[in-house]
Amino acid sequence: MNEQIKIATRQSYGEALVELGKENKDIVVLDADLSSATKTELFAKQFPERFFDMGIAEQDMLSTAAGFATCGKIPYVSSFAVFAAGRAYDQIRNSICYPNLNVKICATHSGITVGEDGATHQMLEDIAMMRTLPNMTVISTCDATQTKWAVKEIAKRKGPVYLRLSRYATPVLYEENQTFEIGKALQIGEGTKASIIATGDVVCEAIKAKEKLEEQGILVRVIDMHTIKPIDQEMIIKCAKETEKIITIEDHNIMGGLGSSVCEVLAENYPCKVVRMGIKDTFGKSGKAEELMKYFNITAEDIIKQMA
Repeated sequence: MNEQIKIATRQSYGEALVELGKENKDIVVLDADLSSATKTELFAKQFPERFFDMGIAEQDMLSTAAGFATCGKIPYVSSFAVFAAGRAYDQIRNSICYPNLNVKICATHSGITVGEDGATHQMLEDIAMMRTLPNMTVISTCDATQTKWAVKEIAKRKGPVYLRLSRYATPVLYEENQTFEIGKALQIGEGTKASIIATGDVVCEAIKAKEKLEEQGILVRVIDMHTIKPIDQEMIIKCAKETEKIITIEDHNIMGGLGSSVCEVLAENYPCKVVRMGIKDTFGKSGKAEELMKYFNITAEDIIKQMA
């Protein structure tokens, strides 16, 4: 993990869009008056004829994206997660998922790490909402390398995709030559004391905990569950069989998110206790991202406490 280089996944998203736009002329990008924040402005400068600022009209934006998809285009739709998943849920459900259209919903500013914007803008329910929709693929990336891969990879995947991105700058965890696959988690380490299954911007916290625990002679493994749906059932069951404890951690409500997904797999295949770390069925608060992560107990130190 490169602690010296920290990049917000929304930034790498914008950069990857430009690269993808050069490779594929069918890519169009839609935004809802937030292009400077979502970083789609980078695409807009390079390809103004393929960029559409829909204004503060997220429902219209998703419906328009559905129209583009029916004409053979590959629309990438961007807004804050609270608006992309929340305000336009009806359009996502009925106009995109029901007809199984090829729309990529790339939602930035997810979780409590949005920070000072406060509870109204800290989307903690989007994974739960999106993973229950038939035909939807749900991805939550943890660093710049993984995000650039995901942005390009989902263009090859037919059907709706929800890509969850963060405002919070996280360390670069992976080398550029790292290989990823949708639906296949990555295992970091071989420890048997615990499996820490993480997604999104807290994967780095899981790795920090792993490194600190190793200094104490406690060996754990970290599972980067970048794909929430389809989830890697084989990896989850393997970890349950090989390690003493299963811990999930996410910058999301523990109800309906990664933790719930893991519990569903294990309840049906290999029942065992799961410790779910995340936002415990409450709204967020205003504050700096690091302060909020401590307040809601989703830091490396909080993971370490679970080893007692």
